[in-house]
Amino acid sequence: MSVTISKKIEEEDLWGGGNRPFKASYGKLMMWFFIVSDALTFTGFLVAYGFSRFKNLDSWPIADEVFTHFPFLHGVDAPMYYVALMTFILIFSSVTMVLAVDAGHHMQKGRVTFYMLLTIIGGAVFVGSQAWEWNNFIRGEYGAVETKGGQIYQFVNEKNDKRVALKDFAISNPNDRLQHEKRNGIWFYNESTLPSYTVEEVIGGFNSNPDLIIKTEKIDEKGHKIKLTREESLQKITQAKHVVEGANLIRNEYGNRLFADFFFFITGFHGFHVFSGVIINIIIFFNVLIGTYERRGHYEMVEKVGLYWHFVDLVWVFVFTFFYLV
Repeated sequence: MSVTISKKIEEEDLWGGGNRPFKASYGKLMMWFFIVSDALTFTGFLVAYGFSRFKNLDSWPIADEVFTHFPFLHGVDAPMYYVALMTFILIFSSVTMVLAVDAGHHMQKGRVTFYMLLTIIGGAVFVGSQAWEWNNFIRGEYGAVETKGGQIYQFVNEKNDKRVALKDFAISNPNDRLQHEKRNGIWFYNESTLPSYTVEEVIGGFNSNPDLIIKTEKIDEKGHKIKLTREESLQKITQAKHVVEGANLIRNEYGNRLFADFFFFITGFHGFHVFSGVIINIIIFFNVLIGTYERRGHYEMVEKVGLYWHFVDLVWVFVFTFFYLV
C-alpha cells in the first residue's frame, strides 16, 4: 500500500508542473511546443496539396519532366539527381548536429565547434541549392503556350520524342512590341514581362516545322503526357492565347497552375525555416567559440537548436516525398 501511495506521489510530482518536470527545462519544453504547432501547420499545407493534386490528377505535372537540371551540366537530362543530392546534404547535416549535441553532453568544446560548423555549411548549401532550383523553375527552359481554357501545350520532336524549346522553332517578327505601364491608359497596373515570342511567332514556326507535335498536360493510363498527332496538333495550336515561359503564380509551362502555387509556397516556407535555422546555428556557433556554454556548465542550447534542426530535416522528407517522388 505504501509503495502504491509513494508511486502515485512520485507521478504527481513528475506531471504536476514545477520548474523541471521530467528534468526538462522550460526552454526545451517550449521548443517542443513550437515543433508540434509547426508540424500541424506543415500538415495542413501538405494535406491541401494532396487534395488539389487528387482533384487534378489527370493534368498534374510529372516531377521527372520538371526537375531535370544539374549545375554545370546544361542540356543534360538528369531528372531528380540534384534534388536527391540536396536531400542527402540536409540529412547529413542532421547527422552532424547529432554529433554536436553528443559532444556537448561530454563538454567537448572543440568537437561541438567542428560539428556545428559542418551543420551550418550543410544548411547553407541546401538553401543555396533551393534558390538555384527556384531560379530554374521560374525561368524555365523550353516554354509552352496556353489556351483560353487554361490548357498548357508543350512541343515535342516527333522523331526523337524530345522536348523542343520555343527559341528553336519560333519565327521572330521584327515588329516592335509595347509593354503596358500603369501611367498609360485607364488600367492602374503594369503589364507583366513580355515573353520572348508572340503567339503568332510560335504558331508560324510550328506550322513550318513538320516534325513538331503537341504534348498536352493531360496524362494517360500509363502515367505519360498525351501526345497528339501532327494533324491534331495543327488544329490545337490555333487555340493558343498566351506564350508561357517558366513559372509564376498565374501560369506555368509545366502544366496545372496550382502545382507552381503550392511549390512556391510550401518549399518557400520550408526554405525560410532552413534559412532561419542556419542563422540561429551561426549565433550558437559563435557562442560556443567564445565559451558561453562552458561557463554555464552545459550545452543545452545546442540541444534545443538541434531539436529544431531535426524537425526541419524531417519536414523536408515529407515535402520531398509529396513533390518529387509521389
